[in-house]
Amino acid sequence: MLSKDYTKTGRSCRVTFELPAEVNATHVWLAGDFNEWNKTSTPLKRRKDGSFSTTLSLKPGREYRFRYVLDGDRWENDHAADRYLPNDHGSEDSVVIV
Repeated sequence: MLSKDYTKTGRSCRVTFELPAEVNATHVWLAGDFNEWNKTSTPLKRRKDGSFSTTLSLKPGREYRFRYVLDGDRWENDHAADRYLPNDHGSEDSVVIV
């Protein structure tokens, strides 16, 4: 699930990325255009209910491709992404439009 909170000036948007506990993962990271697809630089925090989340400040007026990395090797899309685009690996990337 994605949620967006724009600043009053509109120069930044806090985007919260969330995954439910049902993903059955121990650790989750966020990889995408905003962190050069680094698989470990943006971890999601595990909540008490077992779900995962993290919040990033992104610049509005752009589309960002991203995917979740579960337990270091399983790539998953966000089912609530704004859209999906094909990637070079034969699958699709999630896209958040800010």
